[in-house]
This record gives sequence, structure tokens and C-alpha cells, in this order.
Amino acid sequence: MATPTTSFLKEVLPPVLDSTSQPPTLFDGTTRLYMCYTCPFAQRTWITRNCKGLQEKIKLVPIDLQNRPAWYKEKVYPPNKDPAKRLFAEELFSYADSLNKIMFTALSSKEDVGDEVGAALDKVEDALSKFDDGPFFLGQFSLVDIAYAPFMERYQILFSDVKNYDITKGRPKLALWFEELNKIDAYVQTRRDPQELLAHTKKRLGQIA
Repeated sequence: MATPTTSFLKEVLPPVLDSTSQPPTLFDGTTRLYMCYTCPFAQRTWITRNCKGLQEKIKLVPIDLQNRPAWYKEKVYPPNKDPAKRLFAEELFSYADSLNKIMFTALSSKEDVGDEVGAALDKVEDALSKFDDGPFFLGQFSLVDIAYAPFMERYQILFSDVKNYDITKGRPKLALWFEELNKIDAYVQTRRDPQELLAHTKKRLGQIA
């Protein structure tokens, strides 16, 4: 575990911004932590920032949550205006653990791919069919896609190699999801070489790479 920075100049804390405050310059290359001084969850991140000695790299922007600026809601933290999507996102986050258990259990098994895997992937296909305003889980790219992408990427590679099973076959929405996902630079930059993923995961599963 890294040793936290134990000595540094005491930081001069910026004033709290309220409904009368002008916004900081956005998209100017500065990393900012929008937070509330009295929020315990924000304090966690604040402590971590300080332990890492990142005071000069991550600037605090304290907000009065009881009298927050209009620009904060509009430009920094826009609310999800679609309650159906918000609820569906929560369902998908909850389902992710069940999906992962089914998929990794199947990969560890010596048996052929069973109906449980097919049903799990069909559920993903159905989820991708719910909204028609884009190819992603909530239509537009969201945190749900970020949550699923690392695992689905591995399932596509592993099931093809280990089980000779194409997880996108008969699932056009899932195939399109992969296609569109691979156009997003923020995701593409995180992908590893498929052979590296195969070797690493097979080793964890106790299989010969």
C-alpha cells in the first residue's frame, strides 16, 4: 500500500459556490473535484486526493448543495430526466453480478455451453433492445456500458476460444453494441491484446493457455 503524503503546506480552501456564483472555466484542461465540504462521501475523495499529494493537480470546487448554482445542474451534474432509464440502469447494474457468475462458471466447466448461458446472453440482447435512441443499453453510451464492457469483451474472446461459441450469433443488438463500442476511443485505449487476456484468464481458470 502506498504511503500517504504526510507533510505539505496547508491548503487555502476556495470559497463555497452558491446560486449567485459564476461557474469556473470548463474544459480548460484543469481537473476539478466538485464537492461539498460537509458531505462525508466527498470527504473520502478529498482525503484520497490529499494523500496522493494531488492538491495542485486536482482543484476543489465546493458547492452549496442547499443553494446550488443553476449551471452546476446544467453543465456539471445534469439530472437523469428519464426515470425509466434510471430504473432500468439500476436493474442492469444489479444483474451484472449474476451474469458474471453464470459466464465464468460456464468457462470453468468441461461441459459444452448450456442453456443458462444462452438465456443470460438473451437477457443482455433484450436489454439492448429496450430503447431505440441509440445502440447502447440506455440508448446513448452510459455508465451501464462502462460497467459491462470489460466483461463482455472478455466473454467474446474467451467463449470463442475455449468453447468455440460466438456470443453474438443470433444476437444482432449485441453484435451492434460491440461494433459501436469499438468506435469509442475512451474504451479502445483500455483494450488489451486478446492473446494476453486469453493467457491470463485461462491461468486463473486453471486451464492450459
